[in-house]
Amino acid sequence: MLLANNKKIYFASDQHFGAPTAQESFPREQKFVRWLDTVKQDADAIFLLGDLFDFWFEYKMVVPKGFVRVMGKLAEIRDSGIPIYFFVGNHDLWMNDYFEKELNIPVYHDNKTFTFAQKTFLIGHGDGKGPGDKGYKRMKKVFTNSFSKALFRWLHPDLGVKLAQYLSVKNKLISGDADVKFLGEDNEWLVQYAKRKLETTHYDYLIFGHRHLPMVIKVGENSDYINLGDWIGYFTYGVFDGEKFELLKFEG
Repeated sequence: MLLANNKKIYFASDQHFGAPTAQESFPREQKFVRWLDTVKQDADAIFLLGDLFDFWFEYKMVVPKGFVRVMGKLAEIRDSGIPIYFFVGNHDLWMNDYFEKELNIPVYHDNKTFTFAQKTFLIGHGDGKGPGDKGYKRMKKVFTNSFSKALFRWLHPDLGVKLAQYLSVKNKLISGDADVKFLGEDNEWLVQYAKRKLETTHYDYLIFGHRHLPMVIKVGENSDYINLGDWIGYFTYGVFDGEKFELLKFEG
């Protein structure tokens, strides 16, 4: 896919709206909406790589309230004809078809390959990839099991959402100490995962979220691993202009 003249591809991840409370995350939501307003001017496509919400669960007839500004902005951008792609993260992994039906935004539950301007991208949230983290991998299998989701759905939304929001913040996945320290290439699971993927398939860019730490690391002669950082402390995003990829900070 060729980029239109002067158009760019944008990437962002890990906004965690709703954490630690809706009131405290509201300024971050406003800032993210300003970013969306900025990038829509020259966006050929926008990729959101998961954990847009700190918790999300789709009941048959109910979704968590709030986030109307960011949802409305996404709807406006998508209705203007700009493609938006959403990858679920570990905090919004219970997303089903709400985005697809209401916003016309496709939702992916695993990595997907895209090609832009003859560059190949492997894109995903990044949770549960690479060596280690076996406890989370086991937990994810339980959480994504259809029986587990059916059990949770039996909880009244007032109780289920409140409980899940409490546990989501308590597990410190959005602010753990490991998220602010570079562990070295040998201990960064997604770096190791990227190198393994390159053993069988070439990618120019392997782009993930989840880690919360902005990183651009050379993992092959012509391949870069990129972690997009977050919208909690870094407010970073990725941009590809058809020739190069950059990791930038939104000052907005």
